[in-house]
Amino acid sequence: MALLIVVGTQWGDEGKGKIIDLLSEFAHVIVRFQGGSNAGHTLVVEGEKFIFHLIPSGILHKGKRSVIGSGVVVDPHVLTDEIDSLKTKGYFQDDSQLLLSEEAHLIFPYHKLIDTGRERNRTREKIGTTGRGIGPAYEDIAARCGIRVIDLLNEKIFRTKLEETLSQKNYYLTHVLQNDSVELEPLFHEYMGYRKRLQKYVTNTSLFLAQQMDEGKNIIFEGAQGSLLDINHGTYPYVTSSNTVAGNACSGSGIGPTKINFVLGVTKAYTTRVGGGPFPTELSDEIGIRLRERGGEYGATTGRPRRCGWFDAVAIKHSIRLNGLGGLAITKLDTLAGLETIKICTAYHVGNDVIDEFPASSELLARCHPIYEEMEGWQEEISGAKEISQLPLAAQNYLKRIEELAQTPIDIISVGAQRNETILLRTIL
Repeated sequence: MALLIVVGTQWGDEGKGKIIDLLSEFAHVIVRFQGGSNAGHTLVVEGEKFIFHLIPSGILHKGKRSVIGSGVVVDPHVLTDEIDSLKTKGYFQDDSQLLLSEEAHLIFPYHKLIDTGRERNRTREKIGTTGRGIGPAYEDIAARCGIRVIDLLNEKIFRTKLEETLSQKNYYLTHVLQNDSVELEPLFHEYMGYRKRLQKYVTNTSLFLAQQMDEGKNIIFEGAQGSLLDINHGTYPYVTSSNTVAGNACSGSGIGPTKINFVLGVTKAYTTRVGGGPFPTELSDEIGIRLRERGGEYGATTGRPRRCGWFDAVAIKHSIRLNGLGGLAITKLDTLAGLETIKICTAYHVGNDVIDEFPASSELLARCHPIYEEMEGWQEEISGAKEISQLPLAAQNYLKRIEELAQTPIDIISVGAQRNETILLRTIL
């Protein structure tokens, strides 16, 4: 039995979907443990593009079980659409493949209205929320007024909770945000429709995972977003509303921490960010534009163009410490082909000071200027490489330098979007 956590080490969008899909071949169960439909895991299988928002990427493999854990906030509209899309394309024909935690909390239209209304009314810099209602849903969990999947299964309990919550939300929507209210009856009947669609997937997923572990099954725990968006350890307040680091895989899935065998961190060969917040290595020149276009750097959930910059070793070391990483998966190395020189940020200048640790203060990070180490680039396309020795020497040197700075081995190198455009250096599962 092996239990593996896969997390992002940057501001999300690192290519976790492809890595998890690749490793799912060697796993029996894949678990999503936090976040909501603000996540977008993109992968390409035999030329066909898939974008997952809630269902774990491993669903494309026959016979694998995919679990939406208790730490996820679930938009049933998005989930049912995702199920329908997969079935239409010929995947996920066996309903026993998907399990939905009875303890997961639900997202409602009022969460989205609150999310977008607050962002619209911000007088300072925008957070850059996706408007999917994630933050307000997590607020309800902490305020103990959330509505869970298990509540949806009991019509009487669900209606009672919805009536009570909706009266409070409508007051806030109309009196504070100057927005329209949400009507009870249409909303109630809509969610009763979701109950009919989703109830066959609902179960005690913590108990299921314990049974799988007893049977010696390999399990992957899939994180959404990235470590620098963690609600506690990221660039607060420009973060997501959940804990994205590896430590939350246990509480968001319902297993004990002593069971975990390995934590793998996924990082791009450069850095990207969507939304507001400081970004020390951001490039606003033609190289930044080139990285965006060549790397297809547009949000899988929102379509927003991603901000692009050089690889930030200071940020990666921060994520390695937070997650206890045992190895790295480097993605989109192929995007760097064609550049004469490539830069790596090794420290920051702040006024007359030099710092090599990622600051907790976003205000301080915004004043940080990167100190770069410049390396030779390469011109060759590398998507056909099957071994690291087949990469250009400059690409090998670049990877070696990342390993040195991170003091963490690279286990996987992605050199293209397809499954087979990957170099596996070490067996993880």
